[in-house]
Amino acid sequence: MVGFPAIFLLFHGLLLLQHSSSLPLCTDMRAPMKRNSSLGFCEYSGSVCCDSIKDKQLHNQFVGMNISDHTCASLLKSVLCAACDPFAAELFKTETGDQQQRPVPLLCNSTNSGGRGSSSSKQSTSNFCSVLWNTCKDETIMNSPFAPSLRGRAGVSPVTSNSTTLANLWQSENTFCNAFGTSSRNDSICFNGEPVELGNNTEADVSPKGLCLEKIGSESYINMVPHPDGSNRAFFSNLPGKIWLASIPEQDSEQKLDVDESDPFVDLTDEVLFDTTFGMLGMAFHPDFAHNGRFFASYNCDRLKSPSCAGRCACNSDVNCDPSKFNSSGSSAPCQYQSVIAEFTDNGTSSNPSEPRGKPTEVRRIFTMGLPYTNDHGGQIIFGPDDGYLYVMMGDGGGRGDPYNFAQNKKSILGKILRLDVDNLPSEKEIKDLGLWGHYTIPRDNPYAEDKDLAQEIWAMGFRNPWRCSFDADRHSYFVCADVGQDQYEEVDVVTKGGNYGWNTFEGPILSSPRKPSAVNDSLVTEDLIFPVAGYTHKQVSNKIGSAAISGGFFYRSQTDPCMSGRYLYGDLYASNIWTAIENPENSGNFSSDALPFSCAHDSPMPCGAVPGTTLPALGYIYSFAQDNNKDIFILASSGVYRVVRPSRCNYACSKEIVRPARGPSPSPSSPPSNAQSIKLQKELIFMFFFLLLECLYIWNN
Repeated sequence: MVGFPAIFLLFHGLLLLQHSSSLPLCTDMRAPMKRNSSLGFCEYSGSVCCDSIKDKQLHNQFVGMNISDHTCASLLKSVLCAACDPFAAELFKTETGDQQQRPVPLLCNSTNSGGRGSSSSKQSTSNFCSVLWNTCKDETIMNSPFAPSLRGRAGVSPVTSNSTTLANLWQSENTFCNAFGTSSRNDSICFNGEPVELGNNTEADVSPKGLCLEKIGSESYINMVPHPDGSNRAFFSNLPGKIWLASIPEQDSEQKLDVDESDPFVDLTDEVLFDTTFGMLGMAFHPDFAHNGRFFASYNCDRLKSPSCAGRCACNSDVNCDPSKFNSSGSSAPCQYQSVIAEFTDNGTSSNPSEPRGKPTEVRRIFTMGLPYTNDHGGQIIFGPDDGYLYVMMGDGGGRGDPYNFAQNKKSILGKILRLDVDNLPSEKEIKDLGLWGHYTIPRDNPYAEDKDLAQEIWAMGFRNPWRCSFDADRHSYFVCADVGQDQYEEVDVVTKGGNYGWNTFEGPILSSPRKPSAVNDSLVTEDLIFPVAGYTHKQVSNKIGSAAISGGFFYRSQTDPCMSGRYLYGDLYASNIWTAIENPENSGNFSSDALPFSCAHDSPMPCGAVPGTTLPALGYIYSFAQDNNKDIFILASSGVYRVVRPSRCNYACSKEIVRPARGPSPSPSSPPSNAQSIKLQKELIFMFFFLLLECLYIWNN
């Protein structure tokens, strides 16, 4: 019989594993910038979190400390300069959306082998906290950053305390290192006096031999969003503007997608302009949809046919663009076509969620914007898993090479990813006074939220046409977007707050054109650009069409194919190519990509067909990838709905594959629990389990 302490420690360990990942981020949650040379004071180069101004501030702070001992001074200089480390956010324990950070980094405090923050060749520095204490404890330090009142306080500068010594402040090494140190476990990052170095991943690389697919639906959808209630249901939508609610069959059940095409959840086709490049491009369901019934649709409309469609043109005087001097798609009306985000609701029958219906009548207009051209208008919308804000993917508005330089203009919302608060709604006066595009407010921590001269909606910039973005289900700080290229390169980007991804000067890593004349608030600095972590050139795509357009995917987190675990899966619209990108070392930001063979399971519920002259499944076009509540990955293609299944079903070898136990019944469609109810139920079950276990132990011992 397993004892209570062992089970508790196992359970606690599993919880810790959920928080063991890190991403290169600065304390303001921006991505590190690139430098070709070392900073003047802090000896950091390459990927850094300090510019020359911050470097000078740190130098002045160091001089003000007035440390006489050279060895101690060298150690404290390294502590101050840790703010320039590309992993500064983790070292200073800054949380997304939280302004609180430590005055000094977490110091390594262990005599064990170095963790991820330790250099394996210098084990002696893994107890850096002890080294610092013994070297500096009796040194007088002006404006000490180690004052007890400063530990972990939000917004407090460390340069506020009087002259003192560490020994006077903390009395002993133990109390000092308990306050400022942390164990250098293999799953933690801490500062050992040098820039963070991630240790090598010692686990043997078990690469997938191929991707096994099964076909579970024959209809063509462009979006799939799992139901927020956590059940086995998901919403599917098509380009003309219909949304269906479907039940997804269990893995290995040999069942098809359970959806009634004649009975949609909602039909918005009267609102949507459906054409070659237009339609309903995105949908999002509020995280608390089970209670409030709020859902959102992103679509195009024609203002000449629909008076309610009219919005402000993205080409306007704010961005030095005169819409009267060009026409869009040969129309006599500039900005005839619009991008819209509208809010809708179900019919209020939350008491009977087995038969939900969406009302086709718009509740409110979240966003309306006139398009300068007819292509490159993005359209995806998703809710952030941690902050609850709505992320909007916005293309550069079209036109070859972004002729008006919208993507690099911080006054324009084109070529950007926007971040909007749709829970705290503004008044009509606020919309007008603030120049908003609809009913939303600006999150306070948006990068330009305090600058009224810039587009405060911007979260990241420098995109051509972001097509399908996703948050990693296991590491929410990884927000990954695919950006469609023009002539040369299709890219995958890890998107961070305030990041600039280079278009239209760079197409992926390739210089696409000489620098254009400066536009309003257009200040591109090459060192500040963030380049793709993965992608492919057009020459790497093999299809008869001879063109390329990336479809972004997801990090694979399902247990169905363990050899795919942790890999980012993406593909090309024209369906002849699927790739995976693997990060090595994990959480380093360094990715490598490989093309991945794929085939159809021999026992697929529906025949996949085959591309003539090949054994490849006849996917047609890959519109999107999707992920359900079980973290299984789906491909939404022009020929139907495909799901990634066990590799052995396609005779692909994977040494990690095990027989998958049958899942328990999914929540009944007639009574799906809300997220809050699910969490409460989980807690109750855990407490019940431990209570029963304690009773058993008591009976056993007596």
